[in-house]
Amino acid sequence: MFQVKVNLSLAMLLLALTASTQAETLRDPTRPGSGGGSSTVSAQDMERGLTLNSVVSAGASSHAVINNQIFVVGDRVQGVKITGIGANSVSLADGRKLSMYQTITETKGSNSNDSD
Repeated sequence: MFQVKVNLSLAMLLLALTASTQAETLRDPTRPGSGGGSSTVSAQDMERGLTLNSVVSAGASSHAVINNQIFVVGDRVQGVKITGIGANSVSLADGRKLSMYQTITETKGSNSNDSD
């Protein structure tokens, strides 16, 4: 009977030690990943260029969608400050001006050559 208790105690001790060593190798899912918070602009981002997708004007505030992300005046896109948002363009602090494609900004009007 004593031998059974010793074997059972030994088995429980080994199980507890195995579980604790496995727990040490697990990654904490609440820890931030490596490199989180980096604010540098990579050379790849600079080469990719900027595409003005749309401009939304709502009263006094305007928003620009650049590379499918929303920005307002004062925000930085690829490290460059946005200085102005117009009806069809965005001005950047480095002197660049992003414009939407002409086909997007044109409005289809009545054409006198159309026959009904």
